Amino acid sequence: MVSMTSTAPVASHGPVTRKDVARYAGVSTAVVSYVVNGGPKRVAPATEAKVQDAIRVLGYRPNAAARALKLGSSETLGLIIPDNSNPFFSLLAHAVEDAAAELGFALLLTNSGGSLTKERRHIRNLAARQVDGVFLASVLFEPDLEDLAKADIPCVLLNNDRETEGFNSIGVDLAAGARTAVEHLLWHGHTRIGLAMGTNVSNDIDGRELGWREALRDAGVAEGPIIHSDFTRLGGYLAGQRLLAGPDRPTAIFASSDMQAIGILRAIHEAGLAVPGDIAVTSFDGVADAEYSWPALTTVEQPVRAMAAAAVTALVGAARHEPAQHRIFPTALHVRQSCGCPDGNAPQGA
Repeated sequence: MVSMTSTAPVASHGPVTRKDVARYAGVSTAVVSYVVNGGPKRVAPATEAKVQDAIRVLGYRPNAAARALKLGSSETLGLIIPDNSNPFFSLLAHAVEDAAAELGFALLLTNSGGSLTKERRHIRNLAARQVDGVFLASVLFEPDLEDLAKADIPCVLLNNDRETEGFNSIGVDLAAGARTAVEHLLWHGHTRIGLAMGTNVSNDIDGRELGWREALRDAGVAEGPIIHSDFTRLGGYLAGQRLLAGPDRPTAIFASSDMQAIGILRAIHEAGLAVPGDIAVTSFDGVADAEYSWPALTTVEQPVRAMAAAAVTALVGAARHEPAQHRIFPTALHVRQSCGCPDGNAPQGA
């Protein structure tokens, strides 16, 4: 047995192996395996310290490919989002990564850039890498998942408010959330409420547009102007300019994303108008940027961490063997100043 106090190095014979670590630490290879894998058997703290010291001294790196072959699992998950520069999707990706890490899985993040071609390429690449599962925030409401189905790789659809047969999906009721934001503007007395609506690849009508229409119809108020643009700051800025230049300028605007709303705020300020004095604004998503805009945005907040945890549980957690289901999470209106509530708090009943 080699003492841990020995300074004699292990003879160089290529990559350091688990046997080298065991020999240096004076333990069996099984004990090294327990330390590296965190089980299945517990190791005494003093013994674990010896193994960790040997790993550090020898520079041992576990063979991920061999481990995956032995376990029948790569312990890797794939995530495809449409825009990693959008704070909402960055927040969602971070939350998914944290939830996956708690179960010992690494996350491979890919960005489709809003392109259906790139999304499909990422799906094929992840399938070829034999990841254990894929999270997909698709550019389509009903994406093509044939490549994953053929590879027998489970998938959870994120940011999805519609049911897809045979697949788990996670989302919020977009229409209900939008209604809440528009009804709050109606409560403030606005009767000309415009919509800055983000575009999608399939040109399907978005639930946020439906919610805007429903709220106005139920209140007996005519629909204000609607401008379709990208779900970006620039998209919102251009939509804001067009809404302000129209013949029937709205007194309030609902934006389908916080990023659009931030662009709209700039357009309003550049026009020499005040928010909310001349034009009130509400938006959707609940990212941190909404709190630090000027004025701070009243926004419909999505429970990102709860959705991420549910998605990971459905894919590789306790619910992975349960029948696929479509889960809808509630949104909450986060009232700040852009709507016209001076202290950022809506009175009772608003």
